[in-house]
Amino acid sequence: MGSLALSRVEALDQPAPTIAGEVARIAREQLAPLAAGIDAGSVYPAEVLRQFGEVGAWGSHMPHEGPADLRCAIQAMAAIGEVCGATAFMAWCQNTVVWYAANSTNMKLAKRFGDGFSTGRLLGGTGLSNPMKSFFGIEKLKLKGRKVEGGYIVRGALPWVSNLGPDHYFGTIFEREDEPGPVMFLADCSDPAITLTPCKPFLAMDGTGTYGVQFRDVFVPDELILADPAGPFVKKIRAGFILLQAGMALGLIRDCINIMDEVGGPLGHINRYLPQQPVHFRDLAAELEAETMALARDPYNEEETYWRKVIALRLRAGEASVAAAHAAMLHCGARGYLRSHRVQRRLREAYFVAIVTPATKQLRKMLADA
Repeated sequence: MGSLALSRVEALDQPAPTIAGEVARIAREQLAPLAAGIDAGSVYPAEVLRQFGEVGAWGSHMPHEGPADLRCAIQAMAAIGEVCGATAFMAWCQNTVVWYAANSTNMKLAKRFGDGFSTGRLLGGTGLSNPMKSFFGIEKLKLKGRKVEGGYIVRGALPWVSNLGPDHYFGTIFEREDEPGPVMFLADCSDPAITLTPCKPFLAMDGTGTYGVQFRDVFVPDELILADPAGPFVKKIRAGFILLQAGMALGLIRDCINIMDEVGGPLGHINRYLPQQPVHFRDLAAELEAETMALARDPYNEEETYWRKVIALRLRAGEASVAAAHAAMLHCGARGYLRSHRVQRRLREAYFVAIVTPATKQLRKMLADA
């Protein structure tokens, strides 16, 4: 048997690649070389995001004839986060806009955008930071709208919306001025009445396509309405919105463990005196992953006990991210204090996991109020 035949037999013996496995391969080969540039804000990895979409990273959590399962989407996001936390955040943004379109009862919208978002042909994000705070009594809605023939006129501004560009879309919510009730819609960044303004530099995440967005009497046609009224829709999608963020945390924690292992050889003799060791974070990551996977199988669960578990898990994921990155920095010592070492990036990314909406303080309020 020739070598070509042998290689074919060997290939047939290999298990079929999983979505998360393919995403991990692209992350290692295509994303890793860009991570420093993304962190510096000089690179927005649009083409890599599209490649992730082509292998199924954005489509696995779409509901099929009822149920939905978020596990594969979270595992794929964790694979991305193990290489670049900023891109894992953009992955969450993309997954949320898929989640919104897939759960909308506006069939024209679902038909127009469903495949585009889930395959990565269209990119986008979510502008629910302000609405999620509003629904829990922290802020007032920043966008206002009124009904007109064939749609709504929307005005106002959102300070930070991510994974955007001139041809991107994002889901957000306005408060009606002409009668009570919020409405959720897709904003089209190519609309000339929508302005994207670059933000002041952040501590991290500058390559995430984050902009301030201003709406100057934007006409939003009925074809772009995700839910009217928005309240019941938000209650349906809120667990998925939060659970998907676990992928950012899991990926970051895994790489912090990798970093601690990498310095175990040269510095193990002194690092053993530190109170938190890689084995502690392996156990913690395994617990978080198991709990995440259990909850991610049932994102439409309406029980209050389930909702409390989702909030509590998200809180633990943020705190564990900060703890793992802090420990990794201490294990690295002075070499980790170099700007060229990725552990300092991980520390900055970890704080983002803890403060992105819903932030640690909001999660604690939600648990106190529940």
